[in-house]
Amino acid sequence: MKIRFLKPAQAEVDDAVLWYDSQSFGLGTQFLDDLDRAVRRIVSYPLSCPAIEPNLRRCLLSRFPYGLIYGVGADTIIVVAVSHLHREPRYWINRILNEGK
Repeated sequence: MKIRFLKPAQAEVDDAVLWYDSQSFGLGTQFLDDLDRAVRRIVSYPLSCPAIEPNLRRCLLSRFPYGLIYGVGADTIIVVAVSHLHREPRYWINRILNEGK
């Protein structure tokens, strides 16, 4: 199964890595490792994470306060957001509506 990050979701990853690296050397890499484990979990078991909206699920990172918001297609998993869990909820909802345009 393929995995695709929407551009805003990839930007969120990049921003988080930069921020964590600014806090402590190597912390951004640790964030990416945690993210990679979550992505592998999603690819292996795409329906195992709880549904949070119709056709959307959230996979929590184990160490960092982030969740991957994703949808499952026939052969592709689309990551809509890499959402910080202590910030505005559902800010990413318009990304789904805009994706089809």
